[in-house]
Amino acid sequence: MIAVKISLNSIDKVKSFVNDISGFNAEFDLVSGRYVIDAKSIMGIFSLDISKPIDLNIHTDEDDAEIMAAIKPYLAE
Repeated sequence: MIAVKISLNSIDKVKSFVNDISGFNAEFDLVSGRYVIDAKSIMGIFSLDISKPIDLNIHTDEDDAEIMAAIKPYLAE
C-alpha cells in the first residue's frame, strides 16, 4: 500500500484526478477523518472537504512508479 497526501482544491483538479487514476487497475481510497471513499468517484470526492489536503491510500500490485507519475501534480507539498 502507498499512502500520500493530495490536494484537490478545485473542481477542475478533481475531474482531472479522477480521469488520471481511472485507467489503473488498483484501488484508490481517500481518507478524511473517519470517512473513506473511493477516489474514482467524483461524487464521493465532493462529499469531502476538498479545501484541505486529503490522505490517499493506493492498494496495488502494479508498477508504483507509473501511478506515482500520474498523481504527481496532485501531491500536497
